Amino acid sequence: MKTKDITITALMAALVFVGTYFLKIPLPFGYTHLGDCLIILTVIIFGWKKGTVAGMIGAGLADLLGGYVSWVVPTAVIKGGWALIMGLIMYKAGKGKLVYGIIGAAAGGVFQIIGYTLVRVVLYGAAAAITALPILAGQTICGIVIGVVLAVVFDKAGVSKRLAAV
Repeated sequence: MKTKDITITALMAALVFVGTYFLKIPLPFGYTHLGDCLIILTVIIFGWKKGTVAGMIGAGLADLLGGYVSWVVPTAVIKGGWALIMGLIMYKAGKGKLVYGIIGAAAGGVFQIIGYTLVRVVLYGAAAAITALPILAGQTICGIVIGVVLAVVFDKAGVSKRLAAV
């Protein structure tokens, strides 16, 4: 990996952390946040490798520093899996086209919902996991929509090309 790739990945991990840690709404069994849209944006602009690593580090670190220690590993695996699924669909099947990014984000979002639900079943029981489903689905959908909207705005403004060329 080149120094610039490490730097970009670290910067995006920091943004995912900020979006997750500082822009969160506490809930009885965790919290909802705006970090997901930054993972989506990272995958779209910088690719699946940087998006996967940035999502894992940023979201996992937010759980660690936020006091959700039992969620650090599950979050890192689930967020990384979401970015990986999205990126592989977008860049391997879709040759980088945004419509495949949206399809990939939705497929990865389903992975996230299933993953977090299974972890909640283990930690809190089935009733709590089912109760959290609507909020988790809403968070996932909002993350995809906001991430895609940001990507389109960045693309129209020429920001995406300048960032990707860094």
